[in-house]
Amino acid sequence: MVIYQMLEGPQRFGAIQSAIGVSGKVLSDRLKEMEQEGLVKRDVYPETPVIIEYSLTDKGHSLEPVLRDIENWSQDWISIKETEG
Repeated sequence: MVIYQMLEGPQRFGAIQSAIGVSGKVLSDRLKEMEQEGLVKRDVYPETPVIIEYSLTDKGHSLEPVLRDIENWSQDWISIKETEG
């Protein structure tokens, strides 16, 4: 969900958290893990207050086709389930 949300471009922590609805701790842990794996990069802008933005690296962006395929698959199956039900 985090990577999917970040496909739209660089985002601040609060925007990601609001969009996917997870706790701050969980999101912070996931972002750190993804940063260590080279999927996400963290940019700090020394302003007052400090601005921190997260964005996908090339490695992170390379997951887009996979995520789009999962999105399409789920939409197809939701449509089928709705017509059957």
